[in-house]
Amino acid sequence: MALPRLTGALRSFSNVTKQDNYNEEVADLKLKRSRLQEQVLDLGLTWKKIVKFLNEKLEKSKMQNINEDLKDILQAAKQIVGPDNGREAIESGAAFLFMTFHLKDSVGHMETKAIKHMFGPFPSSSATAACDAINRIVSHFSQDEITAFVQLSEKECSDRVFFGKNLVFSFDMHDLDHFDELPVNGEAQKTISLDYKKFVNEHFQEHSTPELKPVEKSNGSFLWCEVEKYLNATLKEMTEAPRIEDLCCTLYDMLASVKSGDELQDELFELLGPEGLDLIEKLLQNRITIVDRFLNSSNDHKFQVLQDNCKKILGENAKPNYGCQVTIQSEQEKQLMKQYRREEKRIARREKKGGEDGEVFGEGLSSFDPKELRTLREQALLNARSAPLLSRQRDMDVEKIRYPHVYDSQAEARKTSAFIAGAKMILPEGIQRENNKLYEEIRIPYSEPMPVGFEEKPVYIQDLDEIGQLAFKGMKRLNRIQSIVFETAYNTNENMLICAPTGAGKTNIAMLTVLHEIRQHLQQGVIKKNEFKIVYVAPMKALAAEMTNYFSKRLEPLGIVVKELTGDMQLSKNEILRTQMLVTTPEKWDVVTRKSVGDVALSQIVKLLILDEVHLLHEDRGPVLESIVARTLRQVESTQSMIRILGLSATLPNYLDVATFLHVNPCIGLFYFDGRFRPVPLGQTFLGIKSANKMQQLNNMDEVCYESVLKQVKAGHQVMVFVHARNATVKTAMSLIERAKNCGQIFCFLPIQGPEYGHAEKQVQKSRNKQVRELFPDGFSIHHAGMLRQDRNLVENLFSNGHIKVLVCTATLAWGVNLPAHAVVIKGTQIYAAKRGSFVDLGILDVMQIFGRAGRPQFDKFGEGIIITTHEKLSHYLTLLTQQNPIESQFLESLADNLNAEIALGTVTNVEEAVKWISYTYLYVRMRANPLVYGISHKAYQIDPTLRKHREQLVIEVGRKLDKAQMIRFEERTGYFSSTDLGRTASHYYIKYNTIETFNQLFDAHKTEGDIFAIVSKAEEFDQIKVREEEIEELDALLNNFCELSAPGGVENSYGKINILLQTYISRGEMDSFSLISDSAYVAQNAARIVRALFEIALRKRWPTMTYRLLNLSKVIDKRLWGWASPLRQFSVLPPHILTRLEEKNLTVDKLKDMRKDEIGHILHHVNIGLKVKQCVHQIPSVTMEASIQPITRTVLRVTLSVYPDFTWNDQVHGTVGEPWWIWVEDPTNDHIYHSEYFLALKKQVLSKEAQLLVFTIPIFEPLPSQYYIRAVSDRWLGAEAVCIINFQHLILPERHPPHTELLDLQPLPVTALGCKAYEALYNFSHFNPVQTQIFHTLYHTDCNVLLGAPTGSGKTVAAELAIFRVFNKYPTSKAVYIAPLKALVRERMDDWKVRIEEKLGKKVIELTGDVTPDMKSIAQADLIVTTPEKWDGVSRSWQNRNYVQQVTILIIDEIHLLGEERGPVLEVIVSRTNFISSHTEKPVRIVGLSTALANARDLADWLNIKQMGLFNFRPSVRPVPLEVHIQGFPGQHYCPRMASMNKPAFQDGQRHWSRERLQPEADTSFWNRNASCWTT
Repeated sequence: MALPRLTGALRSFSNVTKQDNYNEEVADLKLKRSRLQEQVLDLGLTWKKIVKFLNEKLEKSKMQNINEDLKDILQAAKQIVGPDNGREAIESGAAFLFMTFHLKDSVGHMETKAIKHMFGPFPSSSATAACDAINRIVSHFSQDEITAFVQLSEKECSDRVFFGKNLVFSFDMHDLDHFDELPVNGEAQKTISLDYKKFVNEHFQEHSTPELKPVEKSNGSFLWCEVEKYLNATLKEMTEAPRIEDLCCTLYDMLASVKSGDELQDELFELLGPEGLDLIEKLLQNRITIVDRFLNSSNDHKFQVLQDNCKKILGENAKPNYGCQVTIQSEQEKQLMKQYRREEKRIARREKKGGEDGEVFGEGLSSFDPKELRTLREQALLNARSAPLLSRQRDMDVEKIRYPHVYDSQAEARKTSAFIAGAKMILPEGIQRENNKLYEEIRIPYSEPMPVGFEEKPVYIQDLDEIGQLAFKGMKRLNRIQSIVFETAYNTNENMLICAPTGAGKTNIAMLTVLHEIRQHLQQGVIKKNEFKIVYVAPMKALAAEMTNYFSKRLEPLGIVVKELTGDMQLSKNEILRTQMLVTTPEKWDVVTRKSVGDVALSQIVKLLILDEVHLLHEDRGPVLESIVARTLRQVESTQSMIRILGLSATLPNYLDVATFLHVNPCIGLFYFDGRFRPVPLGQTFLGIKSANKMQQLNNMDEVCYESVLKQVKAGHQVMVFVHARNATVKTAMSLIERAKNCGQIFCFLPIQGPEYGHAEKQVQKSRNKQVRELFPDGFSIHHAGMLRQDRNLVENLFSNGHIKVLVCTATLAWGVNLPAHAVVIKGTQIYAAKRGSFVDLGILDVMQIFGRAGRPQFDKFGEGIIITTHEKLSHYLTLLTQQNPIESQFLESLADNLNAEIALGTVTNVEEAVKWISYTYLYVRMRANPLVYGISHKAYQIDPTLRKHREQLVIEVGRKLDKAQMIRFEERTGYFSSTDLGRTASHYYIKYNTIETFNQLFDAHKTEGDIFAIVSKAEEFDQIKVREEEIEELDALLNNFCELSAPGGVENSYGKINILLQTYISRGEMDSFSLISDSAYVAQNAARIVRALFEIALRKRWPTMTYRLLNLSKVIDKRLWGWASPLRQFSVLPPHILTRLEEKNLTVDKLKDMRKDEIGHILHHVNIGLKVKQCVHQIPSVTMEASIQPITRTVLRVTLSVYPDFTWNDQVHGTVGEPWWIWVEDPTNDHIYHSEYFLALKKQVLSKEAQLLVFTIPIFEPLPSQYYIRAVSDRWLGAEAVCIINFQHLILPERHPPHTELLDLQPLPVTALGCKAYEALYNFSHFNPVQTQIFHTLYHTDCNVLLGAPTGSGKTVAAELAIFRVFNKYPTSKAVYIAPLKALVRERMDDWKVRIEEKLGKKVIELTGDVTPDMKSIAQADLIVTTPEKWDGVSRSWQNRNYVQQVTILIIDEIHLLGEERGPVLEVIVSRTNFISSHTEKPVRIVGLSTALANARDLADWLNIKQMGLFNFRPSVRPVPLEVHIQGFPGQHYCPRMASMNKPAFQDGQRHWSRERLQPEADTSFWNRNASCWTT
């Protein structure tokens, strides 16, 4: 028969030309599944079908009213189903309501029952509204039309045939063709029959055919033959017969075991049944012979049989695969083929092994000797012991090393021979699985506790030192885990990672490390509290509050102060300094360490950093943890300080990677405890609801939840049911009660009527929460963060005392309060995340925390955790809870933001340092362990194992991005980074890089309030917020009712939605939708921060109008008050109607200040309120300002501003520290800020009405502007501001000064011009420099007064010496006085002149300072007196009695420009007194002033009586050696952090200079303005 030609049609359905494309197949499978799900969801009556039917059947004119009715039905469905279940569930509910009411006029008993059964308790008004709306819609059609439409939809559903349901299977076999033979390619082939019985007879009888060698009766094939006979005899009665080889293997294993004959007889009887009695007898009689012969005989026998059988099945010449071929095999055939392949692989493996070892087994290929194998195994173990450890591959290395404190049963199992490499151990043994139409259930039984080790000894509190006993007061001993880690935690400084199940007591381990730190700072029984800080980083604010309470109580006896530092709990600088332990969140600590707080950087004195829940590394907040740890580790290395890191975590798979990241020594500080160490073992149940219809899914979840709760309550246990929305707590509780009443099982839930019940009932009746009062009698209650604190406490107490059987709560209970129950149920795993703007899966961290509440340590042997989810999420949670997925790093996503933060902080200043910084992150650890996940090819990793090039590339890319956004300056040539104001602002306010890019594009100096809100709405922080269809209507209402400004984008766009939510939040508008409430809180929280950042940006850009506008807007968001509302609305003590009247009557704060309290009372028609209003008015912060101005030059003005507080202080309103203000000087003409300052009006200054003095300089330009404004605006209060005007009308500017003295191009003067060999010998140079040459004649040959202004290093000391030589020459009996500003300079001059003038010239030189006071005789004999201003002032006061003062002919004042400083008055007095003495004694005294280059040298010269001849004021650029000046400003209000931030740049500048001057090395000197700075630098 000729073969058919392959057509295109056949090719398209075959694999002849198709290449393997696995991705396409997977994608195709996903597509098919999603289509199938869509089809399932589209079956039956759906909302879309209803809307489509109405649009097709009705005219457009009628549809307007119909659309309103449809909206009413949806609204009713929303109220019945619950707004937190999403659009899909609401539409499904609306379709159900249509189905229920389409033939009904009103809501009857049956309809109520149906709705209640589906949704639980519901508002009857909603059902009535839905029924009315449906009746109005149905009235447009006849009853037959509607019925036909509904029935058609139902028929679709019933017509659906599930896959496999319509397959008819027959046990009768038929041949494919009538022909005896099927000729293929002209060759004949045996007839292929599909008759199963025939196949068995033909193939299995051939096992004992003469082809095989005849064997003795009791060898291995005896077993085979006997088993075959037994099977042939019993096959007819058995539906599923076991395979011969399987049964042979089982029987051989049993015979080869060490069991006695009697035991074996029973087991064989159980296996083979009564039919196998003959076989059992034969086997037991020949047991020893069978086992021995089987070991020594050829093992090829079984394989040969299998091969023959399989060849017969396949046929020797199998047909080629053409077209769409179908192969049909029975189950028996399939199993036979599988066994054949397995044996084939085993032989191939043995052959390969033999070939590798260089040995030829020959006959041994098909036989084995157990003794020989054992010898080989022992030899391999001995070789492995002596082999070098590091020669193995990394993965093998990790698995083989045994760490002392790792108790990981899964890792142990992986090392066993039974474990297949690369396979996933999905579930532990002993699981129970149930699969029905409604759900699939997987029950994992609780694991038995780990047996106590030989070396394990409990640690008793009484054995600890005094500090330990005080902290653990009330406890007898530490638990098992705490005892194991005790030695490392309490007595070493090692970094630690503790992985243990939730509820295992990790908090007390943290306490052990805290106590170790405290003990290190204990000196002679006193704790040095200022020497250390301990930081505990908790993942949530609720947990931070709980930890603060816990540590406060425990550490109170030691006098250690523990404070919470989170977004909710701010601490002042002083409070932080007074606190020894801070409990904070990752984001808050990241912000704190990004900017140094106080005079001593806070992070510098942290000695212990505790990170709770380290497994957060793979979630969105992971990068923050990585940033904190990397910053800490780099600080440890750079400052050589000791900061201990303790990581606490739930059990995670790749704990070794996390230990590497935290720099933990795995042999000392790594502790891993698996589930066997839980204080109460945990049984886990996973339920996956199968229904695809959202509404049915919710109903099924309620049903399954009720069954689970009932089962536990009947067993006498308490249950917690966790739901994910506050309003869902009441709904679920009511639904459970309703089901219990319908099933007649409510009695199971009722509280026990004991003696305490009456008291509990009275307490509940006092509660203000209506739901708590209603639910309690049935044994139910609710708990969520929206309840009052006292109600939450009440519910917690009632549950602890057993009065409440079922507590329905949100996850905050699991985090914030330690309240265990025997069983916990998580109902549903879809949770609305405002950060993502959508429903997301409940995080594994929350699941573990909730499951951690299962089991009460005192009462239960085990706890139960039940999670009810959808079927498709079942495997997801199973995988997560059995720790299969290694946690990866998320750091790459926020690399730009974190690098910018490090550059702003000054810890990273170039590419080299940034590359090093990345090596401290978890990203680096995981990039090396799993490079492919992070886009690194295997080849690249092999070439560069440290990934240096890859890290460098990452840094350069990010650097370019940040440079483009103006957040940093990046010099690619040198690789240097420097921060900008914009980058620092982004870092301090946690603003993302993309948001800054948006600001750069949209933000300028002329935006209105509406524009600002529009810009804020487009920030990347809000990217995940989406507009959902069900919200549009409500958003529209919010826009019309609460938005005071326009909202570009409207309700359809996400940025429009953000704008609307922000304005609604300010207007205090109320929202119905749960998702909108959640989104609104998220928007408000982030918008306040972003507006603050914009304010700082505007202030740095010096835009006054925009700065003022943004500061007001940030207060508007904080206070939730529009700027045009009365400032008195900031006081909660005033009733709303009074505030409304104040606004109606336009009573401003200024007007109210001038009115009496009774006047105010009369105007407001409320006599008694006048006093309260008056008090509030005077409590609004207010200041008055007075400014005095003094021109320093024609372009610089000094402003002295006096700020007087003018308000009444109230601690409840203002706090106890001070009121912050912003002050800036603005030029209204040029719209520019010339100076800005933040200052604090302290409480004591306000109470004493004391003025605060601010002094600053501002520029001024000609022609003079008419005025500048000084504006003071409160940082916290709306309506609190003041303006002071600086008027320039009567300002007299200094005269224009003559230009600087030009340096003449003169021939350098030789020292021989002095005309005295003795003088010439004093100098080691031959010629004077240009400045000295120009002034030489005036100084040396005239007696006129001189003012010399020249830069440092111009040789002014030589000029002073020339003037002194003139005195020595002309007036040898007179004295010269040299005044230096500092004692150090006097000392320096003395050291020099003692040698040169006293020893070489023979002139007497004496020092006259506070430290050195010579006797009168020495002074009288002196020719030259070197002194300080203060000392000469004191001496010259008694000039009449001191002749030596009258003998002074020349007064040389060095650094005379200090006249403008604090010591200026002393110099003025000296000069004035000198002139006075000169006039009285009629002896001229020459005054020589030495200074740097001056701006107003003429004024100074006039005062010194210098005419044109004696004034030399050279330019600053006139230097013997040219000078290059670089000025770099550093931000920072506080001195110490600012100086610290200069260290690295100073070092780098020095380094740059050294590299430039390497050929001609010179010393570099750094100057600092404090002694301490030199020391710390």
